[in-house]
Amino acid sequence: MKNVSLKLPTFGFIVATRAALGVGLGLLLSQRMSDSRRRAVGLTLVTIGAATTVPAVIALSRSRNRPLLTRVKDLLAL
Repeated sequence: MKNVSLKLPTFGFIVATRAALGVGLGLLLSQRMSDSRRRAVGLTLVTIGAATTVPAVIALSRSRNRPLLTRVKDLLAL
């Protein structure tokens, strides 16, 4: 099992990224607004969500904790 330890701002950033992408896709698939406005807002949110996915993945990969066995081996190697 891999443990991930995130600070609150990083967690909020990841959640906001996923939310923008989801809401943008929802708008693109819905019929609630006029076509031009819905397309503009939807594409903007999808673009923001997609563009911020890379920094979110980097932040998530940096926050992974190494397994306990690896940490113990590193300590014993000193």
